Amino acid sequence: LERAGLATEALDGSATGVFVGLCGNDYYQRLTASGALDERYALTGNIASVAAGRLAYVLGLTGPAIAVDTACSSSLVAVHLACQSLRAGECGAAVAGGANLVLAPEGSVYFSAMHAMSPTGRCAAFDAAADGYVRSDGCGVVVLKRLADLDDRDDVIAVIRGSAVNHDGRSNGLTAPSGRAQETVIRRALDHAGIRPAALVYVEAHG
Repeated sequence: LERAGLATEALDGSATGVFVGLCGNDYYQRLTASGALDERYALTGNIASVAAGRLAYVLGLTGPAIAVDTACSSSLVAVHLACQSLRAGECGAAVAGGANLVLAPEGSVYFSAMHAMSPTGRCAAFDAAADGYVRSDGCGVVVLKRLADLDDRDDVIAVIRGSAVNHDGRSNGLTAPSGRAQETVIRRALDHAGIRPAALVYVEAHG
C-alpha cells in the first residue's frame, strides 16, 4: 500500500477489495503437533477466509474479502477475481496476491512420495532433465485499480489487459496437465486482452 502511495487511514471505510491466494496450512499442522489448539487465535489464525477478512478488518475495507485456494495458481486466480470485481464495480480498488510458507515437513514428505519433488533440489522447466519441482516460501501483493480511476499520483507498474481461468479436466492423472486445456486458457486470455499471439514478446511460466 505504501509503494502504491495509499495511506491506510484514507482507506478506512472504502470499498476496497481483498483477494488472497493460499493453499497451505503448515502453521495449523505445527499447532496440532504441539497440542496448542486451545490457544486463543488457533482457529481464526488458521482459517484461510480470515487471512482476507483480517486484512479487511484491520484496514476498515468494505469491498469483497475473498481467500482463494487453487493450489499453485492461487495468487494468479486471486488477481483474476480482483480484476473481475473491479470491472463489475464491486470495489474501487483491490489488494490481491498470495502467500506460502513451508513450516512443516509433512507436505514435502508427501510430495516426495508422489515423486513430484526434484531429488536434486532444482527446477529444470522445459528441459529433458526435469525431474520434479521445488517448494519454497514467498509472498507477493499488488494494488489494482481501473485505468479510468487513475490519477497523476498513481505510479503504474503494469497494465493487466486480460486474464482467464479454466481446469484441465480429465487428463492422465489428477496432477498432470492437459496440453489442450492449457492452450485453451491462453487463447482465452489473449482474446480477452485483444492481443494476437504474434504480438507477445515475453512469456513467463512456473516450473
